[in-house]
This record gives sequence, C-alpha cells and structure tokens, in this order.
Amino acid sequence: MMGIDENELAWRLRHEGIRAGEIVAYRAWLVKVPRWFRDGDDRLHSVYMRDYVWRPDEPASGDVRTHGIYSFRDAVLSRDQYRHCSEPLLFGMVKIWGEVVEHEWGYRSQFGKIVSLDYGDPELLEKFRKMYRVNQVSRAGQ
Repeated sequence: MMGIDENELAWRLRHEGIRAGEIVAYRAWLVKVPRWFRDGDDRLHSVYMRDYVWRPDEPASGDVRTHGIYSFRDAVLSRDQYRHCSEPLLFGMVKIWGEVVEHEWGYRSQFGKIVSLDYGDPELLEKFRKMYRVNQVSRAGQ
C-alpha cells in the first residue's frame, strides 16, 4: 500500500473551523553575503527555499498545501542540522498563524513573522535585529 505524502494529506484535510491564535516556533534564516559575481541583499532568506525573502515589514506567507512557512517546536541551536549550508545562518523565533499543519518536529504555516533573532554571528545579529526591528528573547534557565 502506498503512503500519502504530507502535501497530499494537507489537500485532503477538511477544515474543522478551529482557531487557536498565534503559535511561537523556532527557525533559521540564511544570510546571503556578497561573493564573486553576487551581491548580498541585506535580507534574511529561507534556508531551503533560498529565493524566498523575509521582508522586514510584512509577514512571510505561503500555501500550506505546497510549501508554507516551516518552523520547529524546539529551538534550533546547532548549525549541525544545516551542515549543507555554507552561508551564515541566524536562529530565532517566529509567530505563526493562519492555516497550520503540524508535523513530527514542528509546523508548516500560512503566515509567519520574525519575533526575535537569538543566535548566530554577533555582527550579523546586530545588523538584522535593527533592520527587522526585533531583539533577542531570553529564555528562563539560560
């Protein structure tokens, strides 16, 4: 018997009318630095969908039936989870809302907005915190 992939399952799900408000989750962003034959663009990008730009003054959005905005339930503190990435990464928190599909390790949502930038290169953190008008969020026990 063939299994159903997550995208097909999302298409089949019937909306039950449940509204839960915002969810706080964690994710990483890619910083495109200037290199030979390529300019940096002073914006944060999705790690896997590198052409997707997170704009400072508007929520990120996507169709949860195809891609959506991915985020994790637990803080992503280790760059080891993104070994393939040779560009700098910043880690932080997002608020997600709209249609949300829950997965084993996190979520895929219709909308997301950066709430904090917490880990990464200190100079890049300072630059992007100002640009996106967010701060580091301290967590109890740290």
